[in-house]
Amino acid sequence: MSVHADTATPGPPAPTPATPGAPASSRPSARRRRLTPGRFGVHAFLMAVSLGFLAPLLLAAYASLRPYDETAERGYFSLPDRLSFDYYRQAFTDSGMTKYFVNTLLIAVPGVLLALFLASFVAFAVARLRMRGSIVLLMLFTAGNLLPQQVIITPLYVLFNRIPLPYWMSDSMTMYDSYWAVVAVQVGFQMGFCVFVLANFMRTLPIEILEAAIVDGAGVWAQYWRITLPLCRPALAALGTLQFTWMYNDFLWALVFISDGDKLPVTSALNNLRGQFFTDYNLLAAGSIIVALPTIIVFLLLQRHFIAGLTLGSSKG
Repeated sequence: MSVHADTATPGPPAPTPATPGAPASSRPSARRRRLTPGRFGVHAFLMAVSLGFLAPLLLAAYASLRPYDETAERGYFSLPDRLSFDYYRQAFTDSGMTKYFVNTLLIAVPGVLLALFLASFVAFAVARLRMRGSIVLLMLFTAGNLLPQQVIITPLYVLFNRIPLPYWMSDSMTMYDSYWAVVAVQVGFQMGFCVFVLANFMRTLPIEILEAAIVDGAGVWAQYWRITLPLCRPALAALGTLQFTWMYNDFLWALVFISDGDKLPVTSALNNLRGQFFTDYNLLAAGSIIVALPTIIVFLLLQRHFIAGLTLGSSKG
């Protein structure tokens, strides 16, 4: 007795009908959303807001490529005769930006690393260790963000002039007129925000992971360094991007606590492009674009982690 198999080539499997209880993301109809007037209005509004925020940057980039005489005669919203990058070369060389870039990195990079490192310590203690007063401690760090920074400029100025440092740390022999003063202020004022974000993120991590580590004999340091901190990578990347942008763009604290012009950050380099009697605003626009490039590069490098850190906790499951 022989069995005759059907030799016809089987066709593609029929699509499985959507189950009534299936999530909307798995239904074929949910993948293609119709463009309703409401959705069109939302997208149009978001595009308008985005262009509103980008307009000053685009105008500065456009002006930096044109000669000042041309814009002075025709206006900034006229068509150009020629475009060139001459202003960028002039802005970079005339302002001595290389030195100021190094000064900024000496402030921003240690400041970001110290702020995230110390804030993760406090956040881990508040979120994971069973200690009394953890909620009060978190409230104190959060309340520090409500204090206007400018109100303690004078006390900090007096304090930093009285804190001695060895010569290899500060040529002024005090904390004043050194990078340490600016880094300390940046870390101190950014700690509250970092602790608040990291503590709330650590609370969302499954407690079973730490319980399994404790059963395996992991101590507090191993729970923090080897288990919790790697899981906080998206949040740390998002915070690191924000902190670098804030510390990089800050000029107030460096202006107050640094008197030596050779130690000032890159934001001060723009003042070197201003003339005593005349200011070429197209040259100043080119310098502003150059100053803003590092923050744009940092965001592009950490974009994936930054977006992941912002969207964590937006959905469950």
